[in-house]
Amino acid sequence: MEKDWSFLEYSDSSEEHKQKIDEIISAGEITETSKVLIAISSDEFVDRVVDSSICRQLLVVHDSLFMLACIKEKYDKVKCWQGELIYVPEKWAPLDVVFLYFLPALPFELGQILEVLRKSCLPGARVVISHPQGRQVVEEQRKLYPDVVVSNLPEKMLL
Repeated sequence: MEKDWSFLEYSDSSEEHKQKIDEIISAGEITETSKVLIAISSDEFVDRVVDSSICRQLLVVHDSLFMLACIKEKYDKVKCWQGELIYVPEKWAPLDVVFLYFLPALPFELGQILEVLRKSCLPGARVVISHPQGRQVVEEQRKLYPDVVVSNLPEKMLL
């Protein structure tokens, strides 16, 4: 059954919003040799990564076949995998950069996710946990979409 992920598509074309997404992307320090994974993303975020970065491999992981089909239709070279982040096949490892763009939608404990990433990432890899609208919006989305948004963003001390 396909969940409704449309709330991730935040139609804000303001320069401030674009700047926030660009800050998230720049935190990943993507290079031409990077192998990048984006988990639970919006089309807009994938578009900005493709437009702003050259990398060796870009893999998008999502539960929604519809979202992945839309991405694949636009970008033939982007790899897509439908399923849960903790079950991504090893064939795409080792990773240099991981964007947990919408971590609260992942139905696993943060420790489980980080343990899987520890095995899938190169030493020194960057894991960027983010949401361009911030913590307050995630908490509001959790109230509106409790079947999809199952947690809040982690506190810095927890990380």
